[in-house]
Amino acid sequence: MQKLIIDTDPGQDDAVAILLALASPEFDLLGITTVAGNVPLNLTTVNARKICDLAGRTDCLVFAGQDRPMARPLVTAEHVHGRTGLDGTDIPPPQTPLQDTSAVAFLIDSIRENPAGAVTIATLGPLTNLGLALKKAPEIASQIGQVVMMGGGFFEGGNITVAAEFNIFVDPEAADIIFRSGVPIVMMPLDVTHKVLTHKKRINSFAALGNETGRQVANMLSFSERFDENKYGTDGGPLHDPCTIAWLLEPELFSGRHCSVVVETSSELTLGMTVIDWWQVSGRPHNANVMRDVDDDGFFKLLTDRLSTLP
Repeated sequence: MQKLIIDTDPGQDDAVAILLALASPEFDLLGITTVAGNVPLNLTTVNARKICDLAGRTDCLVFAGQDRPMARPLVTAEHVHGRTGLDGTDIPPPQTPLQDTSAVAFLIDSIRENPAGAVTIATLGPLTNLGLALKKAPEIASQIGQVVMMGGGFFEGGNITVAAEFNIFVDPEAADIIFRSGVPIVMMPLDVTHKVLTHKKRINSFAALGNETGRQVANMLSFSERFDENKYGTDGGPLHDPCTIAWLLEPELFSGRHCSVVVETSSELTLGMTVIDWWQVSGRPHNANVMRDVDDDGFFKLLTDRLSTLP
């Protein structure tokens, strides 16, 4: 059983990723850590707890993390996710309790207390919590099994600026720490997440599951996809964050290559850009396994099958 920590800023697509993990017995979910990103921290923390409730998992441990990036003002994305971050749902106020320990302390303690390589961290939002944990306790880098990250882009460019994807742009200093840390990284950039689109028939398949989870997922994705449909002119929007959990469950659905990835932290024009050496021209050592392609039908089959098992 894979020991897993989910670091997240829910967000509708984060919510679906959490639900996929909670529906998968392959994981020993040690905890969920929240961070400011799609919406401020108080809302991302409430949203994570609501999703645990929806899955019938009020026993999940949820830890509140950083309410702002390491070195910059917070940028949020209510224009995509709505005022609450989970607009489109009608999930009641959460019953899942919030733990007293901070997310950063929980990350450090969990990595120290488990055997080297045992803990995987799935990062679905800005990387502030993990970046700060590595800054405070750099020795944990060698203990982390892997970080499976939704973030960045190369041929697809950015989605919050011309050059930068949102999660990296919000806290490029934290991302820079992680890419320089030596931790094994699997990276899900926009280039792969833009290939898993919530076509209407796919949203209908969630609604047709007949459970409360399916109803709420259909409603929340119907809300969040409207922005991307208008922006990209597509049938449906990208379902970014669940790619991390899907890769852990069925890595054969994805393909990519090992690359050097460097984060831009100073340029006004390209701040937060992930400079990915896809063509292997820089000579820099590889530090990430970067995904580019996905079996989108297989991805949605996995997601629908797993969500059907939840309440």
